[in-house]
Amino acid sequence: MAERDADRSVSETVRAQLALRDLILSGGLRPGERISELQAVETTGVSRTPVRMALVRLEEEGLLEAIPSGGFRVKAFSERDILDAIELRGTLEGLAARFAAERGVSSRDLEPLKESLSEIDLLVRQDPISVEAFSAYVTLNARFHALLTELSRSPPLLRQLDRACALPFASPSGFVMAQSRLPEANQILLIAQDHHRGAVEAIENREGARAEAIMREHARLAARNLRLALRNRTHLLQALALVKSPAAK
Repeated sequence: MAERDADRSVSETVRAQLALRDLILSGGLRPGERISELQAVETTGVSRTPVRMALVRLEEEGLLEAIPSGGFRVKAFSERDILDAIELRGTLEGLAARFAAERGVSSRDLEPLKESLSEIDLLVRQDPISVEAFSAYVTLNARFHALLTELSRSPPLLRQLDRACALPFASPSGFVMAQSRLPEANQILLIAQDHHRGAVEAIENREGARAEAIMREHARLAARNLRLALRNRTHLLQALALVKSPAAK
């Protein structure tokens, strides 16, 4: 019974965490806006204990900061904060790719990764790429990155990578939907897919340094997406309201 209660508490914490994160990233809570436990309970429909844990987790992710008088407020981020987070994610993904290449991966283990490549190929060959295709790409891209990094067979590295990807806008698909309306959209996805293919080839050929370099360069493409999204912020992601303009730094 106690174990079942603990599982339910964890589930409710995750549910509250996801609901509050979506609220922040969708613009439902603005930078600097205060959120209390009671407000979070009313918003999520989850009881106070798991909500309190969810708020602490969002603070650890960097989306919230604790207020000395109680409660939390939504953080704003500088462009440099996000670029640093993307670079950190790229460094860890590069290390994961190098581990996979140097430790060796069987053809059977590579098969799901190659299937993922083929599925993405079908999307990026569209010209122009529809918004629906971009939405599907988000899921396929996330799966590709997860499959690739799992080949590192390094639980400590994967834990650190999960934390890095939880930082605002740092995940592999952080700006995919933002670029869906940009004139550079097709070109960006084609370059990204070329990176994917090159990384898989390097892992298969046990070229650790090449695999690492490709994945680090791949993450820097996300930095380009950030700059494009910020340049077009009035038409794209509501969550970009969390990003401070240079004058506000």
